[in-house]
Amino acid sequence: MAGKSKPNELYIERIYDAPVKMVWDAWVDPKQVAQWWGPRGFTLTNHSKDVRTGGHWNYTMHGPDGVDYPNKTKYLEVEKYSRMVYDHGGNDDQPPLFRVTVNFIDLKGKTRMEMTMALATAEAAAETKKFIKKAGGNSTWDRLAEYLEMESTQEDTFVINQTFDAPLNLMFEVWTDPKHLSQWMGPAGSKINYLRADIKPGGSAFYCMMGVGDTKIYGKANYLEIVKPHRFVYTQFFCDENENISRHPMAPTWPEIMKTTVSLEAEGPEKTRVTIKWEVVGDATPAERETFNKSKLGMSQGWGGSFDKLEEYLTKQ
Repeated sequence: MAGKSKPNELYIERIYDAPVKMVWDAWVDPKQVAQWWGPRGFTLTNHSKDVRTGGHWNYTMHGPDGVDYPNKTKYLEVEKYSRMVYDHGGNDDQPPLFRVTVNFIDLKGKTRMEMTMALATAEAAAETKKFIKKAGGNSTWDRLAEYLEMESTQEDTFVINQTFDAPLNLMFEVWTDPKHLSQWMGPAGSKINYLRADIKPGGSAFYCMMGVGDTKIYGKANYLEIVKPHRFVYTQFFCDENENISRHPMAPTWPEIMKTTVSLEAEGPEKTRVTIKWEVVGDATPAERETFNKSKLGMSQGWGGSFDKLEEYLTKQ
């Protein structure tokens, strides 16, 4: 939990629907790690990877803007399938930025990954947290979830996590009450008006999103599962003003129907982590699945805009 960390530390916890060995191998196998390491939009070139106590990992991250970031990781402790400690962010020209400890914990077929990043001071930790958020660094662990899902099920998914300064019950309320949802849901610059909302298993919601230039986009959500206060699941699709299914006016090859799973987990009495999982459902065409996979950076930005609005809204509650 977040309360475990010291003022000079940053703590991340994720639960992956995959056994420890599979998660560990995704970390240490050069071919696998190249599929998910780094923020969205980044790619990776491995030069050498020797995951053992005293070993090194040399790699270059390639930013979407064409900038290269050389990295040289030194492993200080490696306990197979259990734990690793390494210095991160350094290379031949600069010292490491912080020390990372990662624990991999078996949850009967699932894996809890606990990561602590230790910096010199609390001030350095605060600045690093801001930098990671701006760079989208935490999307690395979302990409890992997507990679593991694809390896396990061959299904296309999109995952995004964020922790908010709000208790669990309040977070459930702002996600399931239309009067709250209409204040923050939707990308930056948009506004959602719920024309009808019956948020319960078997219920549905019909809404209109106003975008830039007063563009109107209608959508409908059908709720499949609600487990208060931890989880709810719904399918959603674009439609016309009469609720007839249609396509996004600016993305005609976007999949027709999406499934959204929202999971809420307390990270202390006043913090809640939100995990969004998007899945393509139905008989999507190869072109639609390609559009979905190529749009993940844009999805991160869209959900990031919603999350920024939600953070601001929560400060008023």
